Amino acid sequence: MTATEIPTPHGPARVSLHSADQGVAALLLGHGAGGGIDAPDLVAVARAARAVDVHVALVEQPYRVAGRKAPAPAKQLDAAWLAVAAHLAETTFEGLPLVFGGRSSGARVACRTAGAGGADAVLCLAFPEHPPGRPEKSRQAELDAVEVPTLVVQGERDPFGRPQPGPHHEIVTVAGDHSLKADLDAVSRAASEWLGRVLRPLVA
Repeated sequence: MTATEIPTPHGPARVSLHSADQGVAALLLGHGAGGGIDAPDLVAVARAARAVDVHVALVEQPYRVAGRKAPAPAKQLDAAWLAVAAHLAETTFEGLPLVFGGRSSGARVACRTAGAGGADAVLCLAFPEHPPGRPEKSRQAELDAVEVPTLVVQGERDPFGRPQPGPHHEIVTVAGDHSLKADLDAVSRAASEWLGRVLRPLVA
């Protein structure tokens, strides 16, 4: 694992690179609003991705690098993410299929930027369909707008709700809540099976 800082319009982001043996594709993973890249589900999925020969970049947003706990506005998160993705696509991951992903807030960023960033697929962990207790505040439109293959791994008791499946995205429900810690093996299996399936035609 190597860590490096990448400049963005809103300060440096920090990227921890976990290389696979060969590396047929690359997965960029973002953290939740109040958490970091050491979240158990992110760690589990990073390990699962490397096991199917996918490089992983765990991306810390500039507000986290600067030591702030409160997340930046969505436009700043998206701009920083796109800057990191563009840098990696031109350097470390040049020529490789790119999968955008993340947990919670990071999943929303991945969805919102997939088109502009040229993602080949999107992997969402604990997509926050709505704020707890506020189902009328749906974020389903962010997911529905993604036009590439998308996987959502969601806890069956997630207080942030459960998004609906669609033409381009599938939902896998696992035991547990928003943290996805209850069955990390199931999270890993879902991610590795899906990565293998969606990347196969891209790397053949």
